[in-house]
Amino acid sequence: MIGVDWGTSSLRAYRMTEAGQIIARASVPSGILQVAAGDFPNVLRNIVGDWLADGETKIILSGMVGSRQGWVEAPYLPCPADPAAIGAALTRIPFDGADVLLVPGLSDRDEAGTPEVMRGEETQIIGALDALGGSGLVCLPGSHSKWAHIQGGRIAGFRTYFSGEAFAALRDGTILGRMMDDAPHDVVAFTRGVTRSSDGGHLLHQLFGVRSLALFGELGAAQTASYLSGLLIGHEIHAALRSDSKVTVHLIGASALCGLYAEAIALCGGQSILIDEDAAARGLARIGQRGMLHERSDRLPAGSTRQPAG
Repeated sequence: MIGVDWGTSSLRAYRMTEAGQIIARASVPSGILQVAAGDFPNVLRNIVGDWLADGETKIILSGMVGSRQGWVEAPYLPCPADPAAIGAALTRIPFDGADVLLVPGLSDRDEAGTPEVMRGEETQIIGALDALGGSGLVCLPGSHSKWAHIQGGRIAGFRTYFSGEAFAALRDGTILGRMMDDAPHDVVAFTRGVTRSSDGGHLLHQLFGVRSLALFGELGAAQTASYLSGLLIGHEIHAALRSDSKVTVHLIGASALCGLYAEAIALCGGQSILIDEDAAARGLARIGQRGMLHERSDRLPAGSTRQPAG
């Protein structure tokens, strides 16, 4: 089986056994925004062609490749959703030489009824279910961070926070960035930003402090980016955890960014566990297995009896 995590900026491919053990892997900066219209089959074949020539016949894709800007738009599956439901909702994509199946994104609605969507994160969460013991709170930091509640082996619901993209926009497109130098992570400034987020008050007011503290020499140019990061991540964590700061948060994603979230969660009184970065591969394997079982059961001849899954 071949699993492909195909996002906005990169593509990660895995050759796996039926049990989900990774045999080989490949990663290229060929995210969907770098692929010309109609060129998705060629890009995929360039990455996994050798594995296909070696006998692989099943490919499962997840991520933004299933978005409106991707190869084929896959419908969103409403929460709650488990691996079986996701596997039963795979979209088949025509492709010479292999069966290609596309994982649907998931949808939810917040308390006001505003839609929430994710693509790709659901696969990483499915790959982390064993580590969670079937229930818990998951955070996937990124441009649009996801916080998902897992109950009884199902993704019960989730919320999105715009923190990563907001950081980039504020740094690169506002006056705040004029007083920032590219510098390594500053623990003291980051801690100060997280602490400030705990003071109460509106984020938009606190953001102006990034500039005013620098003007008064209370933040150096090498510290302001870390302070801004702490401020944004801190507000996100307070909103996501609300009054339940003692819950354990399972972090999935790049180790450096997850490390920042772990720091901030601890400063906010919580605790966290880092899930390894192969969660996406495990999720692809698990969903792919469910999808193949579903396809085989749908092809049973008339009069056959379906057996319950073990």
